[in-house]
Amino acid sequence: MNLIYSKIKDILDLIVFKHSIFALPFLFTSMIVASKIVNDSTWFGFKALILGVICAVSARNFAMAFNRFVDEDIDKPNPRCKDRPNISGKIGKFSIIAFIIANALIFILSSYFINALAFYLSFPILFVLAIYSLFKRFSSLAHLVLGFCLGLAPIAGSVVVMGEIHIYSVILCLGVMFWTAGFDLLYSLQDMEYDRSAGLHSIPAKFGLNATLFISAFCHLLAVLFWLLFVWVASLGYIALCGVIISGVILLSEHFIVRKNFAKIDKAFFTLNGYLSMVFFIFIWVDLLWK
Repeated sequence: MNLIYSKIKDILDLIVFKHSIFALPFLFTSMIVASKIVNDSTWFGFKALILGVICAVSARNFAMAFNRFVDEDIDKPNPRCKDRPNISGKIGKFSIIAFIIANALIFILSSYFINALAFYLSFPILFVLAIYSLFKRFSSLAHLVLGFCLGLAPIAGSVVVMGEIHIYSVILCLGVMFWTAGFDLLYSLQDMEYDRSAGLHSIPAKFGLNATLFISAFCHLLAVLFWLLFVWVASLGYIALCGVIISGVILLSEHFIVRKNFAKIDKAFFTLNGYLSMVFFIFIWVDLLWK
């Protein structure tokens, strides 16, 4: 029993399962908006809930495990990565490959039971999730590609509930993309020197500290602007607007913390962004319930 628990813990550590908090609230935000449009209710049903969550979790599991697998040669010499289960030897390559294949199949099968569009999109989505891991080897756009991967969550929410890609979900996707790219840039500052020595093309490695801080702040400004546009396009009210404003304040505090003390990058990365995604969802939900 202890062995099973230990293996599960190692897998969860490998894929950093706690970071699922970033994308899931935006999936739910999109789903409740879609449900309000088609059903005049924020409840989209148990089938959509269960299949939507399974798709989101399995897609993220696939992406993270694939990233750990293909980046092992890059991560192994990096002191910050020494405790990762695949680097420390707690999880072997065969187990990771099996986990990748299993989650890809779960994602495709779950998509099939949602609707035809979800099934057809499942294949290119897996391709996009996989190719992110290779981007930083040759392009500084990897931060935006990661953002787009998380931004697929609100598009998925529209597809699950409506069977189509609604314009509001595309705008929300762009907001999530720039939000994610912005905080990934801050997080990547920890590896700036290592990325340079390894020949990787992260923005911190290529352009340095000050440029990274500026680009991150600009990305977060774009995120807030797209979220404001989302509120307008989705015909949301003042409560939703307050949620976007609070999200913007959280982003400001994130930059303040990082600029004041680089040792707190982890706090700014996980804690504040976790709060932001939850705050965003709750305010949109309350706004829709109020109508």
